[in-house]
Amino acid sequence: MNEPSSIIRDLRSRLDSKVALTLLVLLHSALTCLSLIKVATFQAYIHFDGERVWIAVAVAIAFSIVSLLFAAARFSFGYFVSFYFYTMILGFLWIDVFSEYSYPRLLAGLSAALSLVLLLLPALFVQAPLRQRIALSAAGFEHLLTLILVISIATIAVASTYNFRMVAVANIYDYRDSLQFPGAVRYLTGWASSTLLPFAFACYWLLGQRFRAGLVLVLLLLFYPITLTKFAFFTPAWLIALAVLSRFVEARASVIASIFVPMLLGLVVIVVTGASLNSIPGKYFDLVNIRMMATASSALDIYNHFFASHPLTWFCQISVLKPLMHCPYEEPLAVVMQNTYGFGNLNASLFATEGIASVGPWLAPLTALASGLVLALGNRASAGLPPRFVLMSSGVLPHVLLNVPLTVAMFTHGTAILFLLWYMVPRSLFEPKP
Repeated sequence: MNEPSSIIRDLRSRLDSKVALTLLVLLHSALTCLSLIKVATFQAYIHFDGERVWIAVAVAIAFSIVSLLFAAARFSFGYFVSFYFYTMILGFLWIDVFSEYSYPRLLAGLSAALSLVLLLLPALFVQAPLRQRIALSAAGFEHLLTLILVISIATIAVASTYNFRMVAVANIYDYRDSLQFPGAVRYLTGWASSTLLPFAFACYWLLGQRFRAGLVLVLLLLFYPITLTKFAFFTPAWLIALAVLSRFVEARASVIASIFVPMLLGLVVIVVTGASLNSIPGKYFDLVNIRMMATASSALDIYNHFFASHPLTWFCQISVLKPLMHCPYEEPLAVVMQNTYGFGNLNASLFATEGIASVGPWLAPLTALASGLVLALGNRASAGLPPRFVLMSSGVLPHVLLNVPLTVAMFTHGTAILFLLWYMVPRSLFEPKP
């Protein structure tokens, strides 16, 4: 007698969840546009024009239909990354209306929108598990986590012999351009800080080993005086925030809230206080609303402008391919952009690098589709693992992917290694103990 009523309650619960997620993603879309209106008062590359605002609003509303996919799809690694990409592309479409740069804007906007949609299809909906041919035992997995700690400690010890400076965050740019690390140390630093230690933190935290989880956070913080990046400085706090947030809300809502809440706080603080970017509220707004999100969107604007009048790379910027083909650019693309526009070392996401820079706006959607298939491998490798574990262990990578090409994220930052680790995790590890 209770079975029909339980089914009805379950359906009602799922419907309520979808309605709540739909409202949240639509609110997030509106917040992204409002944030960019305020960003325009501080950033010269956005010329906010009241006469063109209705064009931008219409574009944003039309594109926000895409966000409904996030209410329909189940959580996965691809879901996590894709929502950050959605925010970035929405930001670009808004900036595209007001940009000071001249290039085929309609083509660029359509290319970006289609690129995101084609990336979302595999990244959100390809989740079939890979057959687990290699699965560690519980004891073997403990040894693996210990090995990760040993490798990370050794990496910190070796890297600190090349650079270790206790510098205020505001002064890191005075020293960072002079940093030089051997190739092996550079790769190990990227793997440990972006993948290995966040993975270990998620394991120890969810398994209740709080002391070792704390040790991981200390090791992550030690990468700051070595690399002198804001990324390293804020990673421990970010992982703690994800752990706390995912404790109280389900994984999909955690993903959305992980951008929505910091952006909302930044916008409210800067509007209420009317502060400059040199003040404490202004520095928070600059870090979150400008550098974390708006800069990633504006990079697409800049890459579209540059490659509208310069030769495409045809992927020659990839270090493995560069010696095998003629490349019109001897320096990395980030340095080329810095020398051209003077905005600093401007790295950019796969949409700008593997897309616009490599093949141009007409073919960029195809590279986005291929990238979505690559990201879907993470979905398949992590299938069967708790959503909260996947969220926490990959917590750093969405920020990485907003700012570097996919090839760099996969190999220099160890995303491919994380896929392998997920694949080998014994699924019984996180099952409730009898």
